[in-house]
Amino acid sequence: MRTQLTASAVVIALAISGCANMSETQKGTAKGAAIGAGAGAVVGALAGKGKGAAIGAAVGAGAGAIAGNVWSKRMEEQKRQMEQATEGTGVQVSQTEDNRLKLAIPSDISFASGKADIEPNFRPVLDSFATTLKNNPNTTVTIVGHTDNTGSDAINNPLSLNRATNARNYLTARGISSNRFTVDGRGSHEPLVSNDTLANRAKNRRVEIFVAEPQAAQ
Repeated sequence: MRTQLTASAVVIALAISGCANMSETQKGTAKGAAIGAGAGAVVGALAGKGKGAAIGAAVGAGAGAIAGNVWSKRMEEQKRQMEQATEGTGVQVSQTEDNRLKLAIPSDISFASGKADIEPNFRPVLDSFATTLKNNPNTTVTIVGHTDNTGSDAINNPLSLNRATNARNYLTARGISSNRFTVDGRGSHEPLVSNDTLANRAKNRRVEIFVAEPQAAQ
């Protein structure tokens, strides 16, 4: 099994190193497939027994290869559209290492302190986002709410979840299927910076939205 695991690691390294001459879409596909294949090969090798270990690794690699995310032309276009739609709002739009589109939305335009009601300035951002989701129907969306450390977990945990849930509900009311969403609330447990000043606490009060296009959707 050690040989099989080593071989899968080599495959991942070669696939990622070979990305230099690829387009952004090809890079996303190769990285996602390689990482997924490596994870699948490990599972397959552990599940296989005796002579069946190699087969188990191969099957696991094949299943893992479709498990990653791809950074397609549609994802690049969605990123460009959201950068334009949020210019000057403080929303940060980026591509994550695992090929997801990330919208980091600060508290000053999203939710009032201690509240889960969507602020008026947040609505145009969500309206534009809903349009991009309609144009890229194969994507899935994860919305995560965060708070600062003011108050207890008994207050902050449900507050952060309610913020994520209300953002999802706003989007579903604009025609986006609820099946595409996952929501989560992290309370104050994942701060960006120390909660030692008013400005830093404001940075930690935020909503993060992640969009993924699974490799299997291609």
